[in-house]
Amino acid sequence: MPSPEMNDAEFANITALEEGMWWFRGQRQILNRLLDPLAGGYSQVLEAGCGTGYQAREFTRRYGWRVTALDLSAEGLRQGQRLGVERLVQGDLQSLPFGAESFDAVLSLDVIVHFPPGEEPRAFAELARVLRPGGLFVVRVSALNVLHSRHSVFTHEKQRFTAGHLRRCASDAGIDALRVTYANSLLLPVALFKFRVWEPLTQAPPASGVAPMPGWLDGLLGSALSLEASLIGTGLNLPLGQSVLLLGRKGE
Repeated sequence: MPSPEMNDAEFANITALEEGMWWFRGQRQILNRLLDPLAGGYSQVLEAGCGTGYQAREFTRRYGWRVTALDLSAEGLRQGQRLGVERLVQGDLQSLPFGAESFDAVLSLDVIVHFPPGEEPRAFAELARVLRPGGLFVVRVSALNVLHSRHSVFTHEKQRFTAGHLRRCASDAGIDALRVTYANSLLLPVALFKFRVWEPLTQAPPASGVAPMPGWLDGLLGSALSLEASLIGTGLNLPLGQSVLLLGRKGE
C-alpha cells in the first residue's frame, strides 16, 4: 500500500512562499539552531519526504551535506528539479528504496502526519533501517490533535503528535532521543482560537493556510518564531506548541 500523499495542490502554494513566508523562515531558524551543533561529520544524508526540495538544497548549502531527497509525489520532484536539487528519488517512505544502513543522517519534516494513526511505526522503522548505527535522526511533525484545522484537511493530514508519542515511536524503532521540543509555541493561543472557535463559526471549506499576508503581520508572526529559535538554541525544550521535533541517534 503506497504512503499517503500531501495534496498536490499545496505544492504551488509552498513553491510561491517557501523562501519568505514567516512560518517557513521561522521553522528553518529553529531547525538550524538545533542542527548547527550536531551537523558536522555527515556525508550521506536522506531527507525522506522532501516536498519541493527547498530544504534539501538548504542542507547542502549550509552544511555541505550530500543529500538524497526522496518524495512520493512527482510534482514535488519536478519542483526539486527546478531548484537544482541533484539527487532526487521517487519512493515510498513505508518501503524506502535503499539498503540497510545507507545514510549517516536521516531527516523527515512534516511528513509522517500524512499516515493514518497506527501506520506511523512502519515509517519510523524504515527511517531507522536505512540509518547507520550512531547516525543522526531528525523528525518534525504537527502537534496536538486539538489543532486539526481546515488546512489539515486540505493537505491530507491524518494525525498530529504529542512529544510523548513521538518519543515512543522513535524509541520503538531503536532511536535514542537527544532532544524533544515543541515549537511554534508562542502563537498557540491564537491557533486555538482560530481552529476551535473561528473556523467552526465561519464553517469555511478546507483551504491552504499557506497564503500571502500583509508584510507587518508576516513580520510579527515571524518574530515569535525567531524568539523561539533563540530560546531553543540555548537548550530550552518548549513544553507545548503547534509542532514537535525530535533529534536522536540510532543505537550502536
